[in-house]
Amino acid sequence: MSEELKTIESHDLTEVLRSSLYPGASQESVKMVLAYCAAAGLDVMQKPVHIVPMWDSKARANRDVVMPGINMYRVNAARSGQLAGISEPDFGPDVTETIDGVAVTYPAWCRVTVRRAMASGQIAEFTAVERWRENYATKGRDSSAPNAMWAKRPYAQLAKCAQAQALRMAFPESCGQPTAEEMAGKDLHAEGVIFDAETGEVIKSRGAPEQLPEYPADKFEASLGKWRDLVASGKRTPGAIIATVCSSYRMTAEQARIVNALADAVVESSDKPAKDDEWLSDFDNGGAE
Repeated sequence: MSEELKTIESHDLTEVLRSSLYPGASQESVKMVLAYCAAAGLDVMQKPVHIVPMWDSKARANRDVVMPGINMYRVNAARSGQLAGISEPDFGPDVTETIDGVAVTYPAWCRVTVRRAMASGQIAEFTAVERWRENYATKGRDSSAPNAMWAKRPYAQLAKCAQAQALRMAFPESCGQPTAEEMAGKDLHAEGVIFDAETGEVIKSRGAPEQLPEYPADKFEASLGKWRDLVASGKRTPGAIIATVCSSYRMTAEQARIVNALADAVVESSDKPAKDDEWLSDFDNGGAE
């Protein structure tokens, strides 16, 4: 932190942030931002993180959670010196419907590719395909209608989510936590992701990513056929498969590249919903068999 910021902080940097970058936020939430940025060595004035109000279904109350923004992912990837480019977002066909009284036109899906320069000199491509229906934020926990941002800017919001997933696939060591754009409007305990309501940090039952065991090569080989069928049927995207595995294991860059290559089997025109609850259980207590 610069000397100027240290001086400002001594005269209540919290109030400065509440009146500028985080208007309307509580003192406690802004202090969480300061603690997060200090621990991660981030410049708080660049607003690398956001305060996301989320419903805590266990406490039955709303909580403010500190989460990285998509720009923090971009900065981390760029600082690695291995970012070799990010593609323009590729969108699927428009869908027009009325959701809980709100008429909205949105892209069925968005695809983004992140390129990483590997130590071998090769350029690896990591492609994520995200669907609007699976990502949009609702007005509130009692409404299924999209909030104002997702209704007004459906393309831009979905592109951020697809880019975040692609960056997470390409740079799992520095882009692991879900972004604010992805988690806005979600439950604190949804989809197996658990957050500490006080610090906003992701709680990992088996330790931090660097402490997780590497995904066994034999299990990886045995699972490829099943994953290929899931991707080809439109039931699951490569990014979702990688995210599931990485909840319990560290996946190597080469393994992620191989899974990502399964995107060639995706039927782009498919609008089948994901129906894969049964296969997800394969990863419980020891990974895919």
